Formats: sequence, C-alpha cells, structure tokens
Amino acid sequence: MGQAMAEETRAATSTSRVDPRLLQILVCPRTKTELIYDESRQELISRAACLAFPIRDGIPIMLEEEARQLDEDELRALNRR
Repeated sequence: MGQAMAEETRAATSTSRVDPRLLQILVCPRTKTELIYDESRQELISRAACLAFPIRDGIPIMLEEEARQLDEDELRALNRR
C-alpha cells in the first residue's frame, strides 16, 4: 500500500508531464508520422501536417480541431533541429 500511495502522489504532483512511454507510441492522427515533444510549449509537433497538438494536464489532445497550425518561422526552426 505504501508504494502504491507514493506512486499516486508522484503522479498527481507531476500532471504536466507526459509519460515517455506514451510519447513513443503516439503518432500524428492526420499523417501517422512521428511527433516532436516541445516541453516548453507543452505541445506535440507534427512536421508532416504542420500542426501542434496541445498537452493539457499531462494529456495529449490529439484532435485536429484542437491543434494549431504552425507558421513558416516555426517550420523553419523545426527543420534546423
């Protein structure tokens, strides 16, 4: 019980973090290509679709209607990574 309680407490205090295992399996819903995790903006970026999917309370919102379109400057910056 003690270990389970500690794990739940850690999970509750780090709600803005995305589980790394989840990041490994998520793909862009439009293009089915890999995503780039932008920790500072709390977004998952799809280069192929030019979309940024928001992450809210540690949960990726993988709906196209919730994503924002990337502008040209953001795309250029991504291509330099």
